[in-house]
Amino acid sequence: MEEIIVRVQAGERECFSYIVEVYQQPVYRYCCRMLGNRQDAEDAVQDVLVKAYQSIRGYKLVVSFSAWLYRIAGNHCLNLLRRRRIQGQFIRLFRQEAVALSPEQKLDERLYSPALEEALGRLSFEERNLLVLRVFEEQSFLEISSILKLSPNALHKRMERIKRKIRETMQTEEGMSWDGQESVMSTKI
Repeated sequence: MEEIIVRVQAGERECFSYIVEVYQQPVYRYCCRMLGNRQDAEDAVQDVLVKAYQSIRGYKLVVSFSAWLYRIAGNHCLNLLRRRRIQGQFIRLFRQEAVALSPEQKLDERLYSPALEEALGRLSFEERNLLVLRVFEEQSFLEISSILKLSPNALHKRMERIKRKIRETMQTEEGMSWDGQESVMSTKI
């Protein structure tokens, strides 16, 4: 990937298509979870990739490219959320659709129960960002440290508080417990 980035920085624009091919889906998933809307996420991915292309000459190899790209995506999503002024209730993860679900959609449905959606909706943008990067995007604490510019130890402590907050919210809301979600979430947290 470094070779491709250097080539793009040197002016070989056509090489950027490889970067788009590799990162378009992960950035889309990230934006979708942060914005809670597939259409907004599709638009955001395009904007993020354009911003990355326009700023790639300023990218330095001291931080991983994915961390740099996720930072751009995070900042873009935060700006969109601020503009919409719905920071307290910015998430509607997936709409019910009347078509047959793919295996990935079935897994998504299991991961996005109404109680979990409610608990995630009560997180601040920063908490949600950390949770999405760690659990759904499967980033290491070291990688997240590069993205959010926080120490891995601080991130680990914040993640423990987020887990506690989600558990408490899910137990309070409708008497639900963490149950099936814990096995998925705790393995990555």
